[in-house]
Amino acid sequence: MSAKLHEKQQPADVVEAIVPMMPIVLPIVGGALIFLLAFIAVFMA
Repeated sequence: MSAKLHEKQQPADVVEAIVPMMPIVLPIVGGALIFLLAFIAVFMA
């Protein structure tokens, strides 16, 4: 009997799951942050 049959499968790492999506997520989040900062600047002026 093989010992690998009784090993538990480790859960996927959250960071490794997000890294392939960074070229899509980063510009969207950056754009939203810039929009919010500009909105706050105009509202406070």
